Amino acid sequence: MSGFDVNKIRQDFPMLSNGIKMQGHPLVWLDNASTTLKPQCVLDAVSSYYTHRTSNSHRGDYDLCAEMDREVEKTREIAAKLIGAEPREIVFTSGDTDSLNLVAECFAKEVLKEGDEILLTEAEHASNVLPWYRLQKECGALIRFIPLSKGGRVTIDNVRASISNKTKIIALAEVTNVLGYLLPTKEIAALAHEVGAYFVVDGAQSVPHKRIDVKELDIDFLAFSGHKMCGPTGIGFLYGKYDLLKRMDPYRLGGGMNVKFDVCGTASFLEPPARFEAGTQNLEGILGLKAAIEYVSSVGFENIEKREKELKQYAVNALKKTGAVTIYNEDSEAGIVTFNVDGVFAQDAATYFNSKGIAVRSGQHCAKILNDFLSTVATIRASFYFYTTEEEIDALVEAVKTCKGEYLNAYFI
Repeated sequence: MSGFDVNKIRQDFPMLSNGIKMQGHPLVWLDNASTTLKPQCVLDAVSSYYTHRTSNSHRGDYDLCAEMDREVEKTREIAAKLIGAEPREIVFTSGDTDSLNLVAECFAKEVLKEGDEILLTEAEHASNVLPWYRLQKECGALIRFIPLSKGGRVTIDNVRASISNKTKIIALAEVTNVLGYLLPTKEIAALAHEVGAYFVVDGAQSVPHKRIDVKELDIDFLAFSGHKMCGPTGIGFLYGKYDLLKRMDPYRLGGGMNVKFDVCGTASFLEPPARFEAGTQNLEGILGLKAAIEYVSSVGFENIEKREKELKQYAVNALKKTGAVTIYNEDSEAGIVTFNVDGVFAQDAATYFNSKGIAVRSGQHCAKILNDFLSTVATIRASFYFYTTEEEIDALVEAVKTCKGEYLNAYFI
């Protein structure tokens, strides 16, 4: 895709080009950190599975099945190229949550022993907290939290001060989903490996927005959800260094992942990644993921990063001029602005914005520990992607200006 024309790009997205409305207003989609809109090519890819290509994979000696086998492996190759991995290091999962649980259950559970330490931060999503909480109970490992900087950033100095010879797992979001700060990923990986620890990266908010090279970063595992990058829901992948994947036994057993089993109860499993992909995969999702990766790659990650940086600064400047908001992440890297309208509860404000056709996220954003750090019970999150326009941000800003007066008058007076 040559150049970058946001208005032309928006024509690729039916949710933006078909006149979708909320509460009688044109849709203003500012909840991209939750999920992204889908271009027509992704919809076509999913539909094609049901209309022209229905088959299982690894299940039949006929053309349709053979074609599906090829499509699955082609998608694996494309996903691997996206993050600088080898195809054999890509395991298809239902998404980021499934991937992180797979690492916790099939790898970390086997390497952790009583007294070992797992390092997290207060900014982590539930998907990167709760699996480790369970391991803390089951293995006797101890969770410790790397302190955040005053603004909410993970600094290399704080990571260094938190690591000890007891550290065995460091699990962090490369870009946090509320504040949007970017990790010093490569430096953390080096510190982890110095003490023999493993570095698990939640890539839900980073892979769709910036170029990632897992080999250069030297991370051990990376989790990803396709729906965060214009793909279907229910499909994603786990990247793992191949020697680590080979050490892991699967936690889901069934067809397509075993070599053989017998009446004596013995069973042997295929090599990774097949051993982790029991049963029928989300084949329509895999086709949609392939189309999404190809589409977003054609837009270009340099274009995406540049565009989101512009949108973030535009939004911060405009919101600050209202004099009516508290912004919690003014200097973070991601296209996320987390704020509150002064004097209005976050979810009340989001409900008011909805009356203007504006979709934002409010509440705790599945990062429930972070609220203590921010000293607030809930926040509003407006998040952008490459198809977001300044005019959509203007609509949010205008709603902020009238929010307190109109909402309080309508509902409390």
